[in-house]
Amino acid sequence: MPFESGSVSYRMFYVTKAMPPDAVARFAENAAPPLNTLSDGEIHGWVSGRHLLDRVLTDHNAYYAGFLRLTLMKAERKIPESLLRAECKMEELARAEAQGKAFLNRSERKEIKDEIIARLLPQMPPQLKGIPFVFDERDGLIYAAALNEKQMDAFTIYFSRTLGFNLIPVFPDTAAAKRQRVNVKEWAPTSFSPEVDDGEAGQDPGEDFLTWLWFYSEARGGIAKLDDLGEWAVMIDGPLHFILEGNGAHEAVLRRGEPRLSAEAKTSLLGGKKLKQAKLTLAQGDQSWSCTFTASGFVVRGLQLPPLEKMDAVTAFQERINMIGRFSEALLRLYDRFVLERNNVKEWKACAEEIRAWVSERKTRS
Repeated sequence: MPFESGSVSYRMFYVTKAMPPDAVARFAENAAPPLNTLSDGEIHGWVSGRHLLDRVLTDHNAYYAGFLRLTLMKAERKIPESLLRAECKMEELARAEAQGKAFLNRSERKEIKDEIIARLLPQMPPQLKGIPFVFDERDGLIYAAALNEKQMDAFTIYFSRTLGFNLIPVFPDTAAAKRQRVNVKEWAPTSFSPEVDDGEAGQDPGEDFLTWLWFYSEARGGIAKLDDLGEWAVMIDGPLHFILEGNGAHEAVLRRGEPRLSAEAKTSLLGGKKLKQAKLTLAQGDQSWSCTFTASGFVVRGLQLPPLEKMDAVTAFQERINMIGRFSEALLRLYDRFVLERNNVKEWKACAEEIRAWVSERKTRS
């Protein structure tokens, strides 16, 4: 499972109430049904973090190394598209020949397709997918591999049905409200380009933050003292995904060579685009964390954790969750710093001028 080894991809959620004492029993009541109950639809439910068929939940398998660790499982039967097309074509040709026709009309082809689906679907093996999560009670955060909107919606809905309270995804607006009591919707749009007016600028606070982080890493030295978390270095690198919302979204993705230093990156910034997604590295001492960070949803993909010394599996899992938590808190502390500067009209005016100067003066390599 992804939290146990290798790189980690996740989205954060705030837990709005204390986990009830009978939480495991409630998850067990909403456990995934047996696979033999699957027909032509889908079945959903909770399984343990050990594997996708571990559906009998107890304290023994729901908790691991002191962390609640479960997975929302989905099972469905699907016919491979190539097989379905081939079966349909074979039947269409046979029926057309039997009827002496050159071709079949649309309703006849649909009838054939429906018959083949009804025949083949029960023979298909179940396909299993899962959204694993780990609950870090110390920070009141859930880390879940619910990366896209469909997964996020499914995860939050089933969690709410199970425990009776909602999760709040950690977005730029929810993080600013919870951590700094700031309403980002009150912010006026700011252009980071000397060639684009503020009124034409994108207004996504996550994209503002990620572009600000890039500016911070290059123009302000890239070193941040984050109170009790200590001193952290920040670096932004490619692939760089730029966007400018407007009459149709104008996007640019720079991948090869050194995108950060390319003329195309400067052109994108001068054109009013901001960073939607980039490789983000945070480092402390000889330890570093690197991921692809999507700013608007605070989605972390492919997080590479600092290497661990050899240790038993339980201790290694504890250390990995601790490292995920440390990275996540450092990222949120940097966001706090951005929010406080962004929310101070005088400071932000000066900062915006600094950013525009940085954009204008950036050196590039052809």
